[in-house]
Amino acid sequence: MKFPLQKLKQTGEEPFVFEEDVDIRELEQLNNDIRRISPVHVEGQAITRGNDITVTFSIDGEMVLPCARTLVDVTYPFHIDALEVFNLSPYHTEEDDSEVHSVNGEVLDLTPYIKENVQLEIPTRVFSEDDEAHEAAPHEGKGWQVVTEEPEEKKVDPRMAKLQSLLDEEEND
Repeated sequence: MKFPLQKLKQTGEEPFVFEEDVDIRELEQLNNDIRRISPVHVEGQAITRGNDITVTFSIDGEMVLPCARTLVDVTYPFHIDALEVFNLSPYHTEEDDSEVHSVNGEVLDLTPYIKENVQLEIPTRVFSEDDEAHEAAPHEGKGWQVVTEEPEEKKVDPRMAKLQSLLDEEEND
């Protein structure tokens, strides 16, 4: 998603509005949990004031991640609202202020910032709601097993049973 700076400057005081579907399937090749990602829908606006360009945009899409319990595919829809600030000054360096990005050349490329925001949105764990997947998942292995906690019944120590019966009789009286 690239915008020529000349086009951004031509709008003057009016915001430059954009809407596009962006293919970011390169994220599948990185060492993260994304198995598949569909093209994301990006819409937003860019406002130019002097040497600063403020871009506000939203990203909508779906990614497929592994379930934390069963490793089956889980579709994870996401919506991200983002704000990025760019500076056109040749004297500005990114070391000056980490929140303001410098623009190299005559084109503003928003794609790396879209990818960055999507990567930040990846949850640490997702769980499948599919009952069949839970049944197909392994329940034990070498040195481990899945244990479900069930409420314990209140058991009376047989040595204290006589005392318990005395307490019960007192309560009834």
